Amino acid sequence: MPEEINRVVTDQLSDLLLTPSRDARENLIREGVPEELICFVGNVRIDTLLARRDAARGLAMAERLELGDDYVVATLHRPSNVDDPATLSILLQSLARIATEHPVALPVHPRTRARAREFGLESLLDRLRTTEPLGYLEMLGLTDGCSVVLTDSGGLQEETTALGVPCVTLREQTERPVTITHGTNRLAPWPPTVDGVVDAYREAYARRGQPSAQPEGWDGCAAQRVVDALLGTKPGARLRV
Repeated sequence: MPEEINRVVTDQLSDLLLTPSRDARENLIREGVPEELICFVGNVRIDTLLARRDAARGLAMAERLELGDDYVVATLHRPSNVDDPATLSILLQSLARIATEHPVALPVHPRTRARAREFGLESLLDRLRTTEPLGYLEMLGLTDGCSVVLTDSGGLQEETTALGVPCVTLREQTERPVTITHGTNRLAPWPPTVDGVVDAYREAYARRGQPSAQPEGWDGCAAQRVVDALLGTKPGARLRV
């Protein structure tokens, strides 16, 4: 990830490193961060998701977009996916084929719309239920009610894991490996092919509705553990640091 250098530099300058998952500890130690500076607190993104989930559900996004109760959500915005005409064509063709089985809602990033127009791929967008970019609550409500998500977004990989929604990540690798090991997320075969993406989607669709426990620390209490760590106290009995 191009922005990873910012994370590495920030970590080397920090006096306290608060990690969202246990695997981050070993990564930081390999980078030379002293163990005593590392504190596991959990995922603060999930604090927000759990706090706002009911409000998001109240927006009735599937009803507003006339999607029914068995639909797919997709997002595409990363330059590596949308700036290359061959890759964007394959991904849009994949979504168009999936749309013959279930409605596919695609909030279209401005970059993606511009590239689709530039590359002559707008006819593929016409086969999908496209919208303008959505706000946080709208997107959360849309994701919460869907059967499968296909995305190149890092945040959606985490949010689908918390929501128990199967996810297919449209990238060669992910900076959220805990979502893979947890079993709710999988990487599409890469380089992408239409058959490969569609097969990955169908495997994910077959897993919909299966119960899934939350990863450790994704319990809505991460912010409190952050405060405890900043105050120099142990995070209490809920999780061991």
